[in-house]
Amino acid sequence: MAGKTAKYYAANPEARKKRLEQQKEYNKTEKGLKLRVEANAGRKKLGLKKGDVRDASHTKDGKVVPEHRSKNRARKGLK
Repeated sequence: MAGKTAKYYAANPEARKKRLEQQKEYNKTEKGLKLRVEANAGRKKLGLKKGDVRDASHTKDGKVVPEHRSKNRARKGLK
């Protein structure tokens, strides 16, 4: 099931195109690059491969552990 943001961009192709262009530029910045490098290294350390049913989940004490995608995303809005 898609969230509010996904539904919005599916219904508004011009807005989606603009967002993708902005995101492409952001990913080239020093901050964006650093975030991607850290995320990729964390997934590699956990042994998560493309298409894996697990995500890198952040625990309350700051650790990153593998967890099934649906469980990780189900509590996304609960903080």
